[in-house]
Amino acid sequence: MRAELDANAEPGLLERVVHGVRSPDVAGEVGEVVPHDVAVTHDGRVLFAYAANRAALDAARRAIETVIGREDLNVTIYVSRWDGRLDEWVQVDPPLTGPQKRAEETADRSAERVETRTMVVSAGKMVRAEVEQTMRDWAGKLELRCELIEHRHLLTTQVAFTVTGPHRRIEEFAEGLRAVELATMRTEREVMISPL
Repeated sequence: MRAELDANAEPGLLERVVHGVRSPDVAGEVGEVVPHDVAVTHDGRVLFAYAANRAALDAARRAIETVIGREDLNVTIYVSRWDGRLDEWVQVDPPLTGPQKRAEETADRSAERVETRTMVVSAGKMVRAEVEQTMRDWAGKLELRCELIEHRHLLTTQVAFTVTGPHRRIEEFAEGLRAVELATMRTEREVMISPL
C-alpha cells in the first residue's frame, strides 16, 4: 500500500505517522494492533506499508487512516500486489479504469508476446562449457526454448543463444546472460594475472 500526501505536508509528518500507527491509543480506536510483520515506512513524501496478506494490510490501512485523520491530511491511498508473472507491482485498489487500465492491459500483452531473440557472448575455452550449461539451465527455468551456435576461435568461443518465449522472460534471460558474461570476464582476468 502507498499513501501519497499533498505537496504541502510539513517535514517530519510522515515519521510521526509511521510511529503513530503502532501506538496503543490508535490500536484502541481501530480495535486491533497492526501486526508486527507489517512494514510501515516512508520516503519523505510517500508512506508505504508492506504485508504478507490482505488482512494484515487492512489492519495497517485502518491504523494509518486513523493517524492521518488526526493530522487532517489530504492523502491518496493505493493498494498494489506483487505479480511474479509480470515481475512488477500491480494496482488493485482502486481498480484501474479508462486510459490507465488500457495501458496496463497493453503492457501485460506486450510482456507475454512470444518472440525469438539471439544474443552473443564470448567465453574463454576454460569456462565455455560452464557458461553454456548455466544459460541452458536458466532458459529451462524460465521455460524458454534455447538453441546454441558456437563460433570457435583460438582462445575464445563466441556462443550465440537463440531463445524463444514471452518477451518478459527473454528480458530476464538477457539480464542473466549479461551477469554471467561479467562474471566470466572477471574470472578469466583473475586467472590470467595470477602467478603460476
